[in-house]
Amino acid sequence: MNSPMKSLHKYSYREFQYFPNDGFRHEIIDGEHYMSPSPSTKHQTVSRRLQFQIYSQIELTGLGQIFNAPTDVELAPHDIVEPDLILVMNDRVAIITPSRILGVPNLLIEILSPSNPNHDRILKFEMYARTGVPEYWIVDPEEESVAQWVLKDGSYQLLGSHHDSVHCNCVQAISVDLRQVWQ
Repeated sequence: MNSPMKSLHKYSYREFQYFPNDGFRHEIIDGEHYMSPSPSTKHQTVSRRLQFQIYSQIELTGLGQIFNAPTDVELAPHDIVEPDLILVMNDRVAIITPSRILGVPNLLIEILSPSNPNHDRILKFEMYARTGVPEYWIVDPEEESVAQWVLKDGSYQLLGSHHDSVHCNCVQAISVDLRQVWQ
């Protein structure tokens, strides 16, 4: 179901804010509108467990904030997405506005859905690199793994595919026990 809605011009936040609240995830990548179904309960369980661990280490210690979908992130005028989890450390807190995150967060986390894994592995992967997202985790609930990508010289380098734990590269304070996520 994740197919672009072709238009004659590139969409921006001006149009994005009028997309319906219809249970689908709406995103704009390079000006094209994409939509996908709402996440599964397994997806949401993994998201909640990741968010809890990061929240405990970051927000409760006053180092930054973590947001979950649906939170709009405008990375560029024609790139507006709703990542599953968004980490903004205090050094970038100015990008948090009342309506959305307007700029590049420290870490974005996407949890793969069986219906559209290439959306996160290819389309968003390329866009996140192009817009300068320093670290990107692709979580695969079926394989119980986290692919950790770090931006170096404009392209992502794989730091590893983790099954038991993952340590954030851009924020050394974060260590996630993945065994608690998969249980």
